[in-house]
Amino acid sequence: MTAVTETVATPDRRTLLPVAGARESWSWLAGELRHHRALAALTLFVGIVAAAAAVLPSYVFAALVDGVRDRGPTSTIVMISVVLVVAAVVGGVLSGVAAYLTSKLGESVLATMRERVVARALTLPTPVLEKAGKGDLLSRIGDDVNTIGRAVTDVLPKVISSLLIAVLGLVAMAGLDWRLGLAGLVAVPFYLVALRWYLRRSAPLYAQERKAVGARSQALMESMIGARTVHAYRLERPHLAEIDAAAIRARDLSIGIVTLFTRFVGRTNRAEFVGLSVVLVIGFVLVRADVATVGAATAAALLFHRLFDPVGTALHSFDEVQSAGACLARLVGVVRIPDDTRAGAQPGGTPADASLELVDIAFGYEPGAPVLHGVTLRIEPGERLALVGSTGAGKTTLAAIAAGQLVPDRGVVRLGGIDLAALTPEQVRAQVAIVSQEVHVFAGPLADDVRLARPDATDEEVRDALARVGALEWVDALPDGIATEVGEGGRELTAAQAQQLALARLVICDPPVAILDEATAEAGSLGARGLEQAAAAATAGRTTIVVAHRLTQAATADRIVVMEDGRVVESGTHCDLLAHDGRYAQLWTAWRSQAVDVVPAAPGTAHVPDA
Repeated sequence: MTAVTETVATPDRRTLLPVAGARESWSWLAGELRHHRALAALTLFVGIVAAAAAVLPSYVFAALVDGVRDRGPTSTIVMISVVLVVAAVVGGVLSGVAAYLTSKLGESVLATMRERVVARALTLPTPVLEKAGKGDLLSRIGDDVNTIGRAVTDVLPKVISSLLIAVLGLVAMAGLDWRLGLAGLVAVPFYLVALRWYLRRSAPLYAQERKAVGARSQALMESMIGARTVHAYRLERPHLAEIDAAAIRARDLSIGIVTLFTRFVGRTNRAEFVGLSVVLVIGFVLVRADVATVGAATAAALLFHRLFDPVGTALHSFDEVQSAGACLARLVGVVRIPDDTRAGAQPGGTPADASLELVDIAFGYEPGAPVLHGVTLRIEPGERLALVGSTGAGKTTLAAIAAGQLVPDRGVVRLGGIDLAALTPEQVRAQVAIVSQEVHVFAGPLADDVRLARPDATDEEVRDALARVGALEWVDALPDGIATEVGEGGRELTAAQAQQLALARLVICDPPVAILDEATAEAGSLGARGLEQAAAAATAGRTTIVVAHRLTQAATADRIVVMEDGRVVESGTHCDLLAHDGRYAQLWTAWRSQAVDVVPAAPGTAHVPDA
């Protein structure tokens, strides 16, 4: 089942992640409750008993009033008093137990939801996250989970208890006299009309509020991550204006929800007034006609009045329930994002070699907007191929398809003669590794950061990998060597050092095929030459695709493929393409015009400028 997607237009025209429909959200929740059916049944049973104990005193009060009025024996009155005390004690204890069980059940379901959302988020293709924005995902994992958590802990136990008390209260009124029960039911349509009025107006507002919170988080996230760029180009005011606009929208929606809720409370108060008035009038008529006792009429009025608090709690908590429901829909939307990878594939054969073949590849992120048009390539085992072209040519998309991160709309990717779609994700990861431009340094010892690719790697293997990419010298200079704490709270690494760690992971992983997606772009001119040498060392002997941000990488590749508008327009060696005087020659000329240094080339090759 796929998520019901709402296209959410944000100020920067991003399309946020899918939001599940109400039916799909309830379907997911029902499925999770079935996995905890024993706990759910126990919670319901204890809740019913606790509600019955809470209603019993008002019901027994009828016998007490009639006994006193008819001058009944003292023993009867004492017995009724004992029942009232016992019911109060049992009701209090069981109410606490029911609240605990409800919270436990809700937290169990929420824990499962949190794990599945995080698991799905970690497997989402990078283009999906880039399209939606990280702020939307973080607001779901953070704000939405916290909202549901508060509802599960504080709201849900009270709502369930209140609903059970309300139902049993009406049953008790009918037990005193069926006409008094009908009188109590008169208020139900007024409550339902008020609730319907509220839900029709509040549900869209809560959904809009959660979207506004996501947009606000996205604006904050982009400004914080890009703070240096913002300062460099003096964009503080435009960014603050964007954040203010997102915050003001979220604030206005919150105020509108509070205003609507206040009007809803007034409507529930009118329902209470109408209901109690009808119960009192019917009770008076029945007592005067000697059809019902004074005790029954009094107890019915007390029972109905006793329902004011639980019914009000249930109805007035609907704003929090609605908010939690909107958050649940957003989380289910993430969980139900279709997995276009080979999650259902069965273990296939072993690739014959490290060749990589892409045949007639077509792909588009949205219908009617193709990014790749019938691209066909073959990379021989051990060959180093560079993809170059202007921004938006489709280089990164083609690399992601080759790595198995994206599934093409048309065409096939073969690894060693085997269709990539026939391999499991584990098999693909064992054969193909990708190093992207954005590298994250995880908090902890530096050695553990390198071991992410293979947790069982020894310290000696970690040092060998670091040495291969030219990082061992500066790593040994750290206070604790490979045991130095890095990442958040630890030693801050430069962009080039972080990229060297990523390349060391590639060495530790030791895949037959490596894909470098602009993996040296963040190093800057000063560190680019050394980092390119590290990349060459890490990929030596592997079938390699390099999405070249710097043409120095392309110039030393075995073959260069030039892309424009999602198509291959040229293919050949550096010298052949320069002699051809086509698109690559134009790019090379533009690159040389910006060069500030010249890297000595190997004998028999062209000089390669390094900007």
